[in-house]
Amino acid sequence: MKAFVLERYGKTSTLTSTERPTPEIRDDEVLIEVHAAGVNLLDSKIRDGEFKLILPYRLPVVLGHDVAGVVVKTGARVRRFQPGDEVYARADDFRIGTFAQYVPVREASLALKPRNLTMEEAAAMPLVGLTAWQALVERAGLKRGQKVFIQAGSGGVGTFAIQLAKHLGATVATTTSTTNVALVKGLGADVVIDYKKQDFAEVLRDYDVVLNSQDGKTLEKSLGVLQRGGQVVSISGPPDPEFGQAIGASGFVRLVMRLLSAGIRRKASRQGKRFSFLFMKADGGQLGEITALIEAGVIRPVIDRVFPFASTNEALDFVRAGRAKGKVVIKVK
Repeated sequence: MKAFVLERYGKTSTLTSTERPTPEIRDDEVLIEVHAAGVNLLDSKIRDGEFKLILPYRLPVVLGHDVAGVVVKTGARVRRFQPGDEVYARADDFRIGTFAQYVPVREASLALKPRNLTMEEAAAMPLVGLTAWQALVERAGLKRGQKVFIQAGSGGVGTFAIQLAKHLGATVATTTSTTNVALVKGLGADVVIDYKKQDFAEVLRDYDVVLNSQDGKTLEKSLGVLQRGGQVVSISGPPDPEFGQAIGASGFVRLVMRLLSAGIRRKASRQGKRFSFLFMKADGGQLGEITALIEAGVIRPVIDRVFPFASTNEALDFVRAGRAKGKVVIKVK
């Protein structure tokens, strides 16, 4: 099969287009013929080597986390899917590889593709959808009447999270650039801050939840917009001790995570607020719930650009530049 492979870490590295054996599947996996693959900032960060501490991949490795395609083979213990099913998923850590013609995915991480989406639209949803779900529903328990601040509203996670938060009945504030104000308002944002003209820390007060996706300085400022008892869920770091324990990290790695997050955890605690780091995980059950929302018209995909498979490196660079409105997708078949 054709695949794009990372052979060495580095900000100047490019993926190599090569022929690879079609992956063997385990008993609890299905083999998917990839029709489309979403491109995420996580992919470019792995390529750059920024996640070696959390995800120590042995190179060479095929990159890519989001997939939409058709089941072509099932493992001996798979019961819910069969060849011919149209499916989508966020591939499992250490079994990634959606920038290829075929990828294995665990049955537990898989869901049927929303009937009202194309393959390209479906491939845009799993990672950002699960990130928003796990941050707002699972971690924060966002409720009707609460207020949530979602940073970078025009990005991949932001465009999904705004729609999900509005469905949950929350008041939503977000930041974006001047050119994207209409986009995020159309998705349901109630308070839109043009970060080129305003500082969100001077505008927002007494929020219940912040979904942080930016740098450390923005994270610290975000604590100030929370009311006492509020919480910030960060998907951009720093990783905390609970995350290290959850992934079974070594004692040394857990110590590093404790030190990296010590400052923000102390500051949050002193203010009577909570900080937690979220590294989203594949989950077919949650993806099934997201499918229901998509098919009901509650959430729609926002796609900036679809690249041909041959232009996978260009798609990664486009995402890394940070200017995409919504998601970037690679059309594989």
